[in-house]
Amino acid sequence: MTQEAIFTPFFATVFLTLLVWVYMYIRRISFITSRKLGQKDFAVPGALAQISPPSVSNPSDNLKNLFEIPVLFYALVLYLFITKQVDAVYVNAAWVFVVFRVLHSAVHCTFNLIIVRFYLYLFSTLAVWFIAIRAALIHFGTID
Repeated sequence: MTQEAIFTPFFATVFLTLLVWVYMYIRRISFITSRKLGQKDFAVPGALAQISPPSVSNPSDNLKNLFEIPVLFYALVLYLFITKQVDAVYVNAAWVFVVFRVLHSAVHCTFNLIIVRFYLYLFSTLAVWFIAIRAALIHFGTID
């Protein structure tokens, strides 16, 4: 296993963020133009969020989510790479994170069934906590 192998799931997460960002703007621009909204409609901060239907606000909320737990994932990937600790266990856990984050984003941006989204988020986040706890235990010499 090469140390660089950890960057494939890393960049997959980056590109997921890009896709959600593009999708969010497609939904927003479509909503704004279909409603013929103007600058006055956005004078108050948060005005767009207040008048947007879920099909417009959910992608925006999902984009915000991609700057929460994934930030820990990015930091952990860089830590593992710099300390030359990348192994198959970490890479597989990283892929678990990515797959469940992709599924979470797909659900959140489309039909948004909360219980499904909750479990997808839970499993993806557990993968990050696994990476973090294992890395910390190795760092402090508790495990090899």
